[in-house]
Amino acid sequence: MLACRILGHRFRFRAEGPLMLWECVRECGAGGSKRYATDEDARRYALGLERDAAPDRGPPLIAALPVRLLRRVRGRRR
Repeated sequence: MLACRILGHRFRFRAEGPLMLWECVRECGAGGSKRYATDEDARRYALGLERDAAPDRGPPLIAALPVRLLRRVRGRRR
């Protein structure tokens, strides 16, 4: 899939018993699994890797850089 080749895969993670499973939501066929010692370990890692379940951390540092620089310049002129 072209989007995956350009932007990279967008994986979704889930746990089924001691297995953590992941697959690309763009349905390109990429995915896999990993077995953990306990069901709880698999669930914890799946939650930790799931992008949408993570707390909002704000914009990435590079994306916010122009705004931060503009605020700094404007702050010095006042």
